Amino acid sequence: MRRITSILILLVLLSTGSAVASDKLGGNGLIYVNSAQNISAGHLQLFAGTRFFGKIMGGNYAYTLWNVQGFTALTWGVNSNLEFTFAPIVYQDTNNSEGNSLDGAANAPDDIFLKMKMGNFHGDKSPWYMGGQLGIRIPTAEAHNIIFEPYSAGGLEIGVTGLLSYFSNPSFLDEGWSFHANLGYLNHNDVGKELSKNTLAKTPGSMSSELLIGAGMRFPAGNFDFSAELNARTFLTRPPEAAYSREFVSYLTGGVYYKPYRWLTFEMGLDIRLFSGEDVTDYTLVNRVPDFPNYPVWRGQLGVKINLLPTSYFKVAEKSKLERKAADRQRMLERLMQGDQQGINADDELNRVRTEREKVESELRRLRKLLEQEKKKKKKIE
Repeated sequence: MRRITSILILLVLLSTGSAVASDKLGGNGLIYVNSAQNISAGHLQLFAGTRFFGKIMGGNYAYTLWNVQGFTALTWGVNSNLEFTFAPIVYQDTNNSEGNSLDGAANAPDDIFLKMKMGNFHGDKSPWYMGGQLGIRIPTAEAHNIIFEPYSAGGLEIGVTGLLSYFSNPSFLDEGWSFHANLGYLNHNDVGKELSKNTLAKTPGSMSSELLIGAGMRFPAGNFDFSAELNARTFLTRPPEAAYSREFVSYLTGGVYYKPYRWLTFEMGLDIRLFSGEDVTDYTLVNRVPDFPNYPVWRGQLGVKINLLPTSYFKVAEKSKLERKAADRQRMLERLMQGDQQGINADDELNRVRTEREKVESELRRLRKLLEQEKKKKKKIE
């Protein structure tokens, strides 16, 4: 009961704070870049996150300008190659008076994201994984075209993304370093959408679209993982001058992941803007925030990932799981050696025996490492 209460309190604090961008919502991957590896079939994962920025502004009087967003995401593994994500943004600062909360200063709730990911495609023993993703943004917010955020005009947006991952340890993907790359296309479906209350502001006459690029690496270190990634976005078809965030932008993001339990992961990241194109928004057509570019020079990231299903995450120790897997593979090897597999030629059978043996050896090494860690803990206690 105490664990459930702690989880609920943590989710409330995170989801009402701020949040992560639309590039990655739930599932496996880095802070922004998606992995081509799906979550396992039958697994249910909850992710709540924050993204925030603040700056002290000058002038006749000093004040702190904030941009805060908050969201949660539920990801369900349908089978080994398919997963679905439902991700509502629960809070978004608007920095104008057009939202539906806090006297118009915020959207609460904001838009809803739906994602279908097809991944886990790889050859036998291959370290390369491939996949694809279809994403939809449903415009449920009161206000759009928000400064400091990626462009959105309130249309039903559709995006497709290609996913590629490389795992240095194909037997245990989370044990070795990994590389991930994404290439996406986003259509804003914004023809005729109002970008500003100013009557001189033009509405988009054609669909605005963007190219999204991301690549990064993740390095495990015990209960911690570390990542570094590059992200960039550029318009293929640019919206009119009343739109915020019309220029090319790229960020470098560093991430830290703490995994105290198999079912719980904390994430923290920091974005540093590398390059942004010339600001081409016409601020005479929109509410101007003085002396500030469309994209912030830094952004903070916080998040928590909780594996809700299966419940064995909370009950079965890693050592017991490895012992059971090793026993199962040993029985499989014995059947293969006895020739129980009918209709398989000698070469195929030999290759399969070698593959299973390598997996058993890898699992035994991992089990031996866990046993050594337990012995060290017992010695410290004594």
